[in-house]
Amino acid sequence: MKKIFFAFFVIALQSCQVTETIHINPDGSGSITIEKLRDEQSYQLLAGENYSKEEKYEDTTYVFKDYVKKYGETFTKLTPFEKSVYEKHFPVEVKIKKSSYEKDFRTQLSQQFKTLSEVADLYKTEDYADNIQNNYALSAEKHYYSVLFLFDGNCFKRIVAITNLEELKKRQEKLVEIKKRIKTFPFKLSFELRYHFPKPILSVSNAKAIISADRKSLVLTFPLIEAVNNPESTNLEVGLE
Repeated sequence: MKKIFFAFFVIALQSCQVTETIHINPDGSGSITIEKLRDEQSYQLLAGENYSKEEKYEDTTYVFKDYVKKYGETFTKLTPFEKSVYEKHFPVEVKIKKSSYEKDFRTQLSQQFKTLSEVADLYKTEDYADNIQNNYALSAEKHYYSVLFLFDGNCFKRIVAITNLEELKKRQEKLVEIKKRIKTFPFKLSFELRYHFPKPILSVSNAKAIISADRKSLVLTFPLIEAVNNPESTNLEVGLE
C-alpha cells in the first residue's frame, strides 16, 4: 500500500503547480496556455535521499497535428467521431522539459484561437498523443471531466462537466488517503486561473478571485487536491462591461 501511495503521489507532484492562462483580444481571438510545474521543494520532501539520485532528461516540443502525421497509419483507422475529437487538438503545441540536472520539470500546452469555443480540452492532449502512439482506443482514456470555454463579448464562461462518475469516485477515494498522509507536509499544490480580458470586469461568480487594478484581468487560486477532487468547483463566469 505504501508503494502504491508513493507512486501515485509522485505522479501527482510532477505537476503540483498548474496554471491556466487565457488572453482574449477585442475581436474574440487570443491564446490559452496551461503550464504544469513540479515544485522542487515539495518534491524533495517526498523523494528524500532519492532526490539527488534522480537521472532524467527530456526536452520535447511538438504540434499535435504533426504528431498525428507521424502515426498516420493509426489515425486513418479511427472512426469519424474519434478523428473529430483528435482534430480539435491539431493546433495545440506541447513543450515538455524534464531535467533532473537543472531541477526543472514542466509541461506547457498552448493554443492560439480565433474564437474561444474552438479551444481543445488541453488537459487531455498528452493522453491523446499517447493513444495515437500506442494505438489505444479513445474509450480507454481515464478522464472523468471535460473543460470548455465560451465567450460572447460580454460574458466569459469556464464550464467543467463530470463525464465519468465512476472514475471520479475512484479518484476521490485515493485523495482521501493522500490528504491524510500529507496534512503535516508543507507541500505547494496549487491550481491557478489567470485570465485577461479586452474590457473591464463587472462581476465574477467566485468571490475569491483577485481582480487587477484596471479590472481587465483576474487571478483565482485553488488547492490542487480540491480542484482534482471536485473539478466542478473551478467553474467560473465573468461578466464584462
